[in-house]
Amino acid sequence: MNEDQARYAPKLARFAVLRRTFVPLQTWRLAVINPKMLDITRRNHSGGHQR
Repeated sequence: MNEDQARYAPKLARFAVLRRTFVPLQTWRLAVINPKMLDITRRNHSGGHQR
């Protein structure tokens, strides 16, 4: 790899850009992941290791 190639990040594939910028998909991911994170946080802060 020469110096010019090392300066620039590769261009993302169209599907990758869509996944990162498509608002309905991001909303869905937020709705799915946040409750899981909240559950893990609550368990860790309460001192219990229940499942």
